[in-house]
Parts: sequence; C-alpha cells; structure tokens
Amino acid sequence: MGNKIYIVGMGPGKEEMMTAEAVNALENADVIIGYTVYLDLLGRRFQGKELISTSMRQEEERCRLCFAQARKGKKTALVCSGDAGVYGMASLMYEIGKGYPDIELAVIPGVTAANSGAAVLGAPLNHDFCVISLSDLLTPWEIIEKRLLAAAEGDFAIALYNPSSHKRKDYLERACGILLRVIEPGRACGYVENIGREGTKAAVCTLEELKSARVNMFTTVFIGNSGSEIRNGKLITKRGYRVEGDIAVCGDN
Repeated sequence: MGNKIYIVGMGPGKEEMMTAEAVNALENADVIIGYTVYLDLLGRRFQGKELISTSMRQEEERCRLCFAQARKGKKTALVCSGDAGVYGMASLMYEIGKGYPDIELAVIPGVTAANSGAAVLGAPLNHDFCVISLSDLLTPWEIIEKRLLAAAEGDFAIALYNPSSHKRKDYLERACGILLRVIEPGRACGYVENIGREGTKAAVCTLEELKSARVNMFTTVFIGNSGSEIRNGKLITKRGYRVEGDIAVCGDN
C-alpha cells in the first residue's frame, strides 16, 4: 500500500454499512485523511491510526495531503462519504495525480446515498433512474434545470442529492416547480434524512407535497416515475413484471 493511495467510499459511515474491501483498506492504512465529520463517523476501530482532517470546501488541500503522505512511504487512505466516485473525491484525486506519476490510485467503492436511501424507502429506483445534485457550487443552476427537465421528460425515477443548505433553502422547492412543468402533482415521492446514521427519518409524499417539505443537506430525495406508487408507507417503482396471481411474468419479452 506504500506509494499507493486508496480512495475509500465509506457509505453512510457505520462500519456495518461499509464493504469488507473498504474496512480492509482502512485497517491496513497508516494514515487516514478526510473531512472532519467523516473521520468522526469512523468510530473507535480506526482511532489508533494517524488521522488528518480538513474542513468543508478544502477538497484540493485534502487530496494534496494524501499525495504528500504517500510520498513519505505511508500507507494512505482517503475517505469519502457514500461512494468516492459519486460526487466524491475520486476524479479530483486523478486530476491532481497527474503530477504524481509515481503514486498509484485505487478506488474502493462504497454504498452511495441513492442506494442506502432507496433501501429505507422500499424500492424507488427499481427501474431506469438518474441522480442529480441540486448544489450549484460547481454546476450552474441553468444546467441543473436542464437535467431536471430531461429526467422528467424521459420518465426516469430520480434521486436528488444536496436538496438544501443554509444558503440554498428554497432549492428543492425550485426543483419541484421545474419538475411540475412535466410531471403530475400526484407523482409518488419520498425522502430520507440521516441515512444509516442516528436519527434516520423517512417520509413518502406526492410531488406537490414534496415542494414544501423541510429537508437539509443530509437528506436524499426520491421522485418516482409514472409507474411508481406508495404502498404501505413504501415508495415502489415497478420493474415491469406482470403479476398474475402468485406468478410474476417478465414484461420485457
């Protein structure tokens, strides 16, 4: 692992929701680098490691710290919430890594919020789906709006990341307004807060109700497709089977 950096997706943060590969990479590391909150989520198991943290919006500094530690011959792991390749640090590490040709990078996949949140709600992404972030920190809102409309017109089930923050309190409301240009107000939807962490909360609702839902940056939002439904408090997007009695017949023949 020396002269090699593992970019580790840690899922929601709880050890039981990490992959065995992720746990193994962290156990073998000399130093673990990450956002302060993520290192806190790791728990006692890895507290004996050298831990280096940076605050939010210091992603580039965090990456360069990894290369500096690897250059010293230390077994280095960078932790990312969810999956490192889904709104994570993997691509930035590869960009910066062009200046460190002697250091190998390896991405360890993790459970992203679309997957872990979907499991809480039932099966909202059981057909074609897309994931869209509402954060305009790195992506102009005009592009986000185009993506929302394209997803709605394509009848995709949708997972929304970063639906709100202190500076973007009305972004989910704005996104719902855009989707309502194409999608009916009664479309089945849901959202999950603090997925896999203390205080997990989940709710199902219609798209019209979602417009006024109170969410935060730790919430993942799900909008069903035209075939989705709310059943016994769960959000279900049908796969396409024709259920005849107790026999399921694939509708894709």
